Amino acid sequence: MARITKESFIELNGRERAKSLIDKGTFRELLGPFEGIESPHLEPQGIVPESDDGVIIARGTINGQSSVVISIEGAFQGGGIGEVSGAKIAGALELALCDNENGTKTYPVMLFDTGGVRLQEANYGLLSISEIGSAVAALRQHVPVIGVIPGNVGCFGGMSITAALFSHLIMTKEARFGLNGPEVIEQEAGIEEFDSSDRQLIWGTIGGKQRYVTGFADYLVNDDIQEILQAIQKTFTEGKKEINRTEQVELYRSLLNKVDPNQSINPEDFRQLWKQVTQGDQSIQTANDSQKKLEGTPESRGKTWFTALTGIENPMTDIPSVLYGDTQFGNERVRYISVVPNPNNRFPRARNGEVGLDEGWAIAKCVREAIDEDKDGNRRAIVAIVDVPSQAYGYLEELFGIHYACAAAADAYAAARRSGHPVISLIVGKAISGAFLAHGYQANRILALHDKGVNVHAMSKSSAARITKRSIEELDEATKKVPAMAYDIDSYATLGALNDLINGINADSPSSQDVETIKDKLMNAITDVRHDSTDLSIRLRTEAALEGGRKASIVVRKKLAEQWS
Repeated sequence: MARITKESFIELNGRERAKSLIDKGTFRELLGPFEGIESPHLEPQGIVPESDDGVIIARGTINGQSSVVISIEGAFQGGGIGEVSGAKIAGALELALCDNENGTKTYPVMLFDTGGVRLQEANYGLLSISEIGSAVAALRQHVPVIGVIPGNVGCFGGMSITAALFSHLIMTKEARFGLNGPEVIEQEAGIEEFDSSDRQLIWGTIGGKQRYVTGFADYLVNDDIQEILQAIQKTFTEGKKEINRTEQVELYRSLLNKVDPNQSINPEDFRQLWKQVTQGDQSIQTANDSQKKLEGTPESRGKTWFTALTGIENPMTDIPSVLYGDTQFGNERVRYISVVPNPNNRFPRARNGEVGLDEGWAIAKCVREAIDEDKDGNRRAIVAIVDVPSQAYGYLEELFGIHYACAAAADAYAAARRSGHPVISLIVGKAISGAFLAHGYQANRILALHDKGVNVHAMSKSSAARITKRSIEELDEATKKVPAMAYDIDSYATLGALNDLINGINADSPSSQDVETIKDKLMNAITDVRHDSTDLSIRLRTEAALEGGRKASIVVRKKLAEQWS
């Protein structure tokens, strides 16, 4: 007999959502509100913290299968990810990974209701998201990793890059899924690019139905607990995917090469293009001359340091904005990758060195190329030269899934790291937001030049001020209390993720001695990685991390481990 009434999943709070999925009598919450572990970074800013920091971790069974459900409470700080909430998510996934590696099958399910990084803890959020993504990519090798995007806030920011890494995604028609929120795009690119008040435009571009029809989600369900539960159970039965979306580099590159950004493109046009490539037309067309033209591109730190470190005058490139090349460095073979400006970029929102649609998939290609070429031999080191002002903000970027392009790049770096390639990030300029998550944040080691022009953050200052409802002056004042909100590299170094802050280097015009110094630093980092684990645990073991930079992250993981079994 068919059910007459449906039970809304969207209307439940985060804890109720987790309980509704877990078999009756098996629900057990880890680090619940009575543990008293809350963000230490909110109260100094005059913000009332929450005792579970907006994330619910629950153990139990789903249809008899051992599971962990991670539920983000969108009603607290817009579901933003800070240090404690991020550590709860990453820690839970790391423990599930450990279970699976030891032969105990544990299924992870995440319920997304998040705007991404919590800007009041900016760099803690960005750092946590990189670690969450690393755990997801590793877990996929053992069991399907399932995500549910029900509605309300949706799934945005760095967490959309995380969701793009998941094996299976379940969405309702009410849900939204994209990297840059409509308000942020309007702030960065203008109302002509994206009108954040146009609901039809928003759902037509990033809504659940569009994402499902164009392959960015696996299941489209009604807002009903039982339908969502049935979809989750079906993913358990299907098991892990042989190839995940972010690994299908040639498929998505063929899709993008059918796009002419000079033409008006609507959601229905995208559906037709998607149908073409999934029905067999996956030819990679040659980009037009302006896209391929390398001469006369402006200098940038990314380009300067690529040339200085490689000595390559004609680097390998599929697109002018992503340079890569191999050099022999002592006993090490090294592949350098750099994103650079291209004023002729066919996607106008990615002309100043941003990581856009083409850039993300191009990075993924040249990293996976190295993995494939080295699978039977000595795995070369990969150095990401980082000078990226942000991801690209635009309508086409959201329509065609820039979060998947960024996730594909991050996934490739993580795969290289796990397979034994030392991956080193060298920050020579800006390392901002989703661009850094895509290009550099999955590295075994992070090095940076000690220079005023070297910045790390989750968003531009103007957008960060708008989202947090502060003036830029108020934002600057808050950084004195919470270093994670600051843009400068000295503040970032206190968080513990930086392995070397390199002094005395001319960042814009390096001398031959500067170049030799950096080469020595890179060689030391590569050698160090060769004798260490392939995960990101080093970030919790550095001196700065242990002295307090990751205090909450370490405590959360320790307590989660104590309560796990």
